[in-house]
Amino acid sequence: MITVAVIAILASVALPSYSDYVRRGTLPEAFSALADYRVKMEQYYQDHRNYGASDCADGTPAPTWRTFAPADARYFGFTCALTSSGQGYVLTATGTTGAAVGHVYTLDSSNAKRTTKLKNVEVSKTCWASKDGDC
Repeated sequence: MITVAVIAILASVALPSYSDYVRRGTLPEAFSALADYRVKMEQYYQDHRNYGASDCADGTPAPTWRTFAPADARYFGFTCALTSSGQGYVLTATGTTGAAVGHVYTLDSSNAKRTTKLKNVEVSKTCWASKDGDC
């Protein structure tokens, strides 16, 4: 009986820690994709002097990467929205599957990183938080 109690106590501590570890393992997908897309948007701006007319990177000819959906994305969905009449943008990564659900990260044209949702809780962090609000 004592053995069962000890195992139950260990499991109650280990399982939440492991789940959090798995959750944090999905987040770099969002961070790297947002940073990669930002570089592409800045390169596009150098060529066209705007980030797009009605949609992100929609100039002539529109680049093949403009759909902003990395081919190997597993946990996040990505969107791009223009601001300031094509002189700015906001990139958003939203958790869609697995442990990433409930996470929303943004990156804008001034390189401001924000966390707006973490573990299904609305937050307002001026960084990409990954572990209990820590940046």
